[in-house]
Amino acid sequence: MRKRVVFNQKGGVGKSTIVVNLAAAAAASGKRVLVVDLDPQGNASHYLLGEAAKETAPALDAFFDQVLNFTLYAKPTQAFVHATPFKGLSLIPSHPAIAEQQGKLEARYKIYKLKESLAELADDFDEVWLDTPPALNFFTLSALIAADGCLIPFDCDAFSREALLGLMSRVDEIRADHNAALEIEGIVVNQFQPRASLPRQLVDELKARALPVLPAYLSSSVKVRESHERATPLAWLDARHKLTQEFAALYAALPASA
Repeated sequence: MRKRVVFNQKGGVGKSTIVVNLAAAAAASGKRVLVVDLDPQGNASHYLLGEAAKETAPALDAFFDQVLNFTLYAKPTQAFVHATPFKGLSLIPSHPAIAEQQGKLEARYKIYKLKESLAELADDFDEVWLDTPPALNFFTLSALIAADGCLIPFDCDAFSREALLGLMSRVDEIRADHNAALEIEGIVVNQFQPRASLPRQLVDELKARALPVLPAYLSSSVKVRESHERATPLAWLDARHKLTQEFAALYAALPASA
C-alpha cells in the first residue's frame, strides 16, 4: 500500500484539488484508493461527498477522540472509512472539531498513531492519499510520518519559489528524525499558463537547480470550479477534458506509478 501526502504550508495552492484528482486518477486506473482528509476545513471531504459530508459521522474526529481515550473496545481503523459515489474511491472525512484536539494530541505525543492505524488498512487499499492543512502542525506532521511519498505543489508564483527550498528542507528534516522511508516524489507544477513568460521562467529555474519537477503540468481551468461545485472529481465529471488528461499524465509520471 503506497501512502502519499501533498504538502505545502502555503494556502491556496490546490492541495485538496490535487489530492482528490490524483486519487481519482488512481481509482479510475483500477486501484483501491483511500483519501484521508486531515484538514479541519474539510475541503477534500466536501469535494468527494458534497453536502452529504455535513451529515456524515465525523469519522476523523471520532478517530482522534479514540486515540486520546483509548479503551480495550476501540474500533478498528476500517470503522472510520466511508464509501464515496465513485468506484474504487473511499474516504476518511474530516471535521472542524479535530482542530480542538490538536493540543491534546501533541501533549500526548501521538504523531505516530496515524501511521500505525493506516497499517491496519494495508490489505484493503492499494493507495492512500493524505490531504493536510496549510501549516506544519500535528496533523501535517502525522501525515508526513505516515507517508511513503510527498508531493509539493508549486503554483508558478515568485513567493512560492522562495518558499520551496524551505519546504523541501523541512521534509528532509522529518525524514531524518521520524520517517526514513519518506521521499519527495516530485514538485507538482500547478496553475501553469504556457503562453505566459513568468511561469515558464520560474519552472525553468527550478529545473536548472536540478529540483524534482514532475514532467506533467496542471493548467489553470474554470473546470476545477465546476468540479468542486458538483462534488465530482474530474475523472468522472469530464474524462476527455484537458485538465483531466493532465492529472492522468501526472499520476502516470509518479515514480511508483510509472
